[in-house]
Amino acid sequence: MNFFKKIFSSEKKETTFTEEAKQSLDKGLEKSKSSFFAKLTKAVAGKSKVDDEVLDNLEEVLISSDVGVNTTLKIIQRIEKRVAQDKYLGTDELNLILREEIAGLLSETNTDDSSLFSIPVDKKPYVIMVVGVNGVGKTTTIGKLANQFKNAGYSVVLGAADTFRAAAIDQLQIWADRVGVPIVKQQMGSDPASVAFDTLQSAVAQNADVVIIDTAGRLHNKVGLMNELSKVKKVMQKVVEHAPSDVLLVLDGSTGQNAFEQAKQFTAATEVTCLAVTKLDGTAKGGVVIGISDQFQIPVKYIGVGEGINDLQVFNKFEFVDSFFN
Repeated sequence: MNFFKKIFSSEKKETTFTEEAKQSLDKGLEKSKSSFFAKLTKAVAGKSKVDDEVLDNLEEVLISSDVGVNTTLKIIQRIEKRVAQDKYLGTDELNLILREEIAGLLSETNTDDSSLFSIPVDKKPYVIMVVGVNGVGKTTTIGKLANQFKNAGYSVVLGAADTFRAAAIDQLQIWADRVGVPIVKQQMGSDPASVAFDTLQSAVAQNADVVIIDTAGRLHNKVGLMNELSKVKKVMQKVVEHAPSDVLLVLDGSTGQNAFEQAKQFTAATEVTCLAVTKLDGTAKGGVVIGISDQFQIPVKYIGVGEGINDLQVFNKFEFVDSFFN
């Protein structure tokens, strides 16, 4: 138990997770929490002990909450081990047990434990290339990300390299104006790699700290798109050798298992280094974050928990689990 006390107490002090961020996270997970606990209450109704039937029901609850089959089986196995060790576990303890075991499972992932928007001191400019299919909240995520980095004291430049949709360029311009950061763009139909090249040249000239490059959000199974992303990366490296510092895949959390599929397709086709899971406030599928964090050897770095400009958060697995089960 001391391990979990450490996780849920001192860990928070070290990550400076603010009360405002905590309230935003709690509110963003409300639908997921209420749906999950309604199912959990039904699963243990009339039972006082965690037995095989309760575990079978719990398995169904986790899978139906979009945690994913593989991650669900891991969680069930961990709880079975607890039952065997403790000999008797009451159903009134199940919430705490789940909280502890999921936190323990996620502690084995390579997700960062920070709650701060920060960049490594040895990578300037820090170049983030953002990928994802249309409709997942990619442009909104870029705008909110730019805002958070600016609020953290960094200078930011945006690059509108999604040149296949005029609306994408216009939307990014709106966000640039709203946040108050410069944007580099060309006409619709321009070469995306050319836009990325110009963006990095501009960022270097301005001594900018962070560069965020938007890319086309066409279907994730189009080979041409993936070849294009490779080209964009190679061209960027002519200006900044380490670019991109991150390839951020944006996933719509409200799509549940489809988010898993998109992650599989993108990670198979291009080198994704981190994930952002959006729209968690409008769905009861928040469990997808637990599954994605566990299943992919790629960290969930950001989560979207509301429509407000500050409702994009750095994903902290312990804060997430604490909020989900609190």
